[in-house]
Amino acid sequence: MGGISIWQLVIIAVIVVLLFGTKKLRNIGGDLGGAVKGFKKAMSDEEKDDAKNLADQSQTKQASDVESKEKSKQNEQG
Repeated sequence: MGGISIWQLVIIAVIVVLLFGTKKLRNIGGDLGGAVKGFKKAMSDEEKDDAKNLADQSQTKQASDVESKEKSKQNEQG
């Protein structure tokens, strides 16, 4: 009823190819693929950075906990 049939999609595809040509569509596809790759790489780099920051924060917290325990032991002894 309100959907697009396969024939309508074929007609639209033919019109697009006639308007832009196959070479330009190939270039657009390559550019789009490169953009998607760049986006995925940026997201994975961001996730790695976030994981590294969390690991650094936990190591810093552990080091400060050790220092505070040592200070409290010194205060108890002194």
